[in-house]
Amino acid sequence: MVLKYLIEKEFKQMRRNAIIPRLILVFPCIMMLLMPWAANLEIKYNNVCVVDHDRSMTSRRLIEKVASTDYFNLVESVSNYDQALEEIENGTADVILEIPVDLEKNLTTGMPVQLQVSANSINGTKGGIGTSYLSSVIQSFVSELHPVESPVKLSSLYLYNPHLDYKRFMVPALMVMLLTMLSGFLPSLNIVSEKEVGTIEQLNVTPLSKFAFILAKLIPYWVVGLIVISLCFILAVLFYGIVPVGNLGVIYLFACIYVVVVSGFGLIVSNYSSTMQQAMFVEFFFIIVFLLLSGLFTPVRSMPEWAQWISRFNPLTYFVEVMRMVYLKGSGLADLWQQLLKLLGFMVVFGAWAVWSYRKTNG
Repeated sequence: MVLKYLIEKEFKQMRRNAIIPRLILVFPCIMMLLMPWAANLEIKYNNVCVVDHDRSMTSRRLIEKVASTDYFNLVESVSNYDQALEEIENGTADVILEIPVDLEKNLTTGMPVQLQVSANSINGTKGGIGTSYLSSVIQSFVSELHPVESPVKLSSLYLYNPHLDYKRFMVPALMVMLLTMLSGFLPSLNIVSEKEVGTIEQLNVTPLSKFAFILAKLIPYWVVGLIVISLCFILAVLFYGIVPVGNLGVIYLFACIYVVVVSGFGLIVSNYSSTMQQAMFVEFFFIIVFLLLSGLFTPVRSMPEWAQWISRFNPLTYFVEVMRMVYLKGSGLADLWQQLLKLLGFMVVFGAWAVWSYRKTNG
C-alpha cells in the first residue's frame, strides 16, 4: 500500500513539472525526425572538379556520367590542375578528376589510359569512399565502350537491407539512445532534486524500506520508457515506413528489462551525488561513453581490442544488437538468449547496487 502512494507521488511530481512531460513527448519526436537524416554516415554528394585536357566527345560523355550519379555534384570544370587544387583548398570541391590528352584516341585504339583521381582526405573515410565510387563510375564507363565477355558473372544480393537504406540501420539504434537518455537522466536527477529541496529527509525518517523507495523511483520511469519506445515505433512507421521484421513483443520484453537497467544506473549516480550539477556531469560522462562504445555509429568489431573488451560491459551494446536483429533480421528469443541473459544480469546488478548504495540519514 505504501508503494502505491509513493508511485502516485512520483507521477504527480512528474506531471506538475513544467518541463518533463513536454520533454517526454517532444524530445523523441525531434530525435526521430531529425537524427536519421543528420546522423548519416553514407557518403553522398561529393563535389567534383574536372580537369579535361582531352575536350572530346568521349570526355564529355564521361563527365556527364559522373555528374548523373547520386554521389557526385559537378561544381567546376577548369583548364589545369593548379586551378582544381584551389577549389579543393577553398572547400568548394572534394574530388578532382583529371582527364588526360588523347583519351578518346587511346580508348578507340585500345591503348592504355591513365586518369587521375585526387581526393580531399582530411576526412579519410569520405576521401577513400569518394575515390572508390568515382573509380567504379570510370570503370563502368570504359566497360560500356569496350565490353569484354567474361565466363564469370557476378551478382550482388544485399541481405536484410536490400536497398542499402541507412535509416533502417540507424532508426532502431536511435530508439535505444532515446531510452538511455530519458530513462537514465530523469531518475538520476529525481533523487538529487529531492536532496536539494529537502523533501527526501521526510521519507528518510519513516520506516520505509530502501527496496520500496528504489522500486517507487524505478516504476514511473519504466512506464515512461515504454511510452517513449511506443511513440518511436509509431514515428518510424509514419515517417520512414520502417516496421520490425520480427515480433514487436520481443522488443517490448527487452525494453522492459533495459529501462530498469539504465534507470537503476541513474539511481546509483544520484545516490552518490550531492547536487544536481554533479549528477548531470557524472551521468553525461557515462552516457557518452556507453553510446560511443555500443556500436550505435560504428561496428564493435571494427574497434580496437581494448574497446571491444570494454563494450562487453556496456548494456547498450546488447540492446542495440537486439533492436537491429529484430527489426532487420526478424530474430526471436531463440536467437537472442545471450543478450537476454546479459541484460538480466545488468538489471540484477544495477538494481541491487541502487538499493545498497541508498543511504537513509536523519537530519
